[in-house]
Formats: sequence, C-alpha cells, structure tokens
Amino acid sequence: MLTSIAGRSVIVTGSSKGIGKGIARVFAGKGARVLVVARDGAAAQKTADEIKAAGGQASAISADVTKWEDMQRVAEAAVKQHGGIDVLCANAGIFPAAKLTDMTAENWDEVLDTNLKGTFLAVKACLPAMRQKKKGRIVITSSITGPITGYPGWTHYGASKAGQLGFLHTAAIELAPHNITINAVMPGNIRTEGLDGMGTDYLKKMTDSVPLRRLGSVEDIAHAALFFASDEAAYITGQKLVIDGGQVLPESLAALEEMGA
Repeated sequence: MLTSIAGRSVIVTGSSKGIGKGIARVFAGKGARVLVVARDGAAAQKTADEIKAAGGQASAISADVTKWEDMQRVAEAAVKQHGGIDVLCANAGIFPAAKLTDMTAENWDEVLDTNLKGTFLAVKACLPAMRQKKKGRIVITSSITGPITGYPGWTHYGASKAGQLGFLHTAAIELAPHNITINAVMPGNIRTEGLDGMGTDYLKKMTDSVPLRRLGSVEDIAHAALFFASDEAAYITGQKLVIDGGQVLPESLAALEEMGA
C-alpha cells in the first residue's frame, strides 16, 4: 500500500480527455486536489465536475501549454486554490499524422511546441512552488513511439516524445538538490478517444501486436503515474516506465504466432 496522497495539490495538463483525464480521475479518487488543465475550458470544467460528482476534489482552468504566461497562471491558480504544488503530471500532447513528404514546417512546429516545449514550460512554471515546499514530483507522459518504436506519419510526434526523455535526464540532475523527482511513463496503445478515431482496423492490428492481447486503459497509465508521485518513489528520478502490455518485446508478429496468440 502506498502512502496516501490525500490533500496533495496535483496539476494535470491535457486532462479534459484521454490519458490525462484518467490520471486526474485516479488521483482525485485517492484524495488529491486536482487542477484540470486544458485549452478547452468547457471540457476542463466538465471533467472537474465529473470528478466532484464522484466525490473528488477538482477545479478547472483553461490554458495552453505552449504559452509561458498560461503556464505561470496555472501554477499561480494551484498555489492559490490548493495551497501549493505537490505533483505535476505533464501530460498534454497531440498526435496529428503526416508523412514526411506531406509534412510542413508548421505541422512539425505545432507538435514539437505542444509536446516538448509544453512539457518544459509546465515544469518550469511549477518549480518555484515546489522549491518552496522543498519537495516535488513530476511525471511526464512520453510514449513508446519515438524512444523505442516508430510508426509512419509520426516522425514529429516520435521526435517530441524522444525529446522529452532527453529533457528528463538532465532535468533530474538539476532538480535533485531540491528534493524534486522527475520521471516518465511511456504508454503503448491505450484505448482513448484519440485511438478510437484511428478506426477499427487499426485497433485490431494494434491489439494483435500486444502479447497481453488487449489495449491498455487510461487507468493502467494513471496508476503508474500515481506510483511515481508517491512517497515510496522518493529515490527514483530520471527514469522511464514502459506500460504497453509487452508490445515492444516481440521481434516480429511471428513471435506471437508461435505462441498461438
């Protein structure tokens, strides 16, 4: 059993849907006071209202992770409403598909600005409050795509997710003297609204490529993030945890066929 995080102040960026919403819901379910952050203010408020209806504590704020002033405003809101910042889940991310031959510089910048620059800005904005508390937990949502695998149409997405891990390694060294840890969860194919939009054929192919024979749930990722945010993970920093049902393990689909999968 992990030490309770009840009463702790948690910011989750990109939490109006998908993995971020799952993280917000699970943390609130454990008693944390969650600040739901999303560009769509109405969607963020809807998520916060759902959490409160389930008995949790949550508030919402509309903010864009690519804008420094917005991230400062998020940090200030968490301090004002929840008394500080204990945990940041830097989850906001986008993954529009575009092959290299069709990708524009604007396509590239949009993904890198949101996924990589957005991570940097969210972390930087939360540091003063964490340093004041002399303790903090940061959990980045990266991916297996980029750091380990590739998929056509996602060169920009893969670069952004690999970049997050490069950021993570040095950030962990710089933040350690302040008792702030920073780690990353690396999801495989997780069943979200975004993945559903890829179509049934894609979902079947991805399910067939997973040794555990199912796609992951947002709760699978949220519970890993919860561990990194716990007191029990105090001596873990700069690390990555792959949560993919074993997807990256087979050297080919033939390996799964050998097992009669």
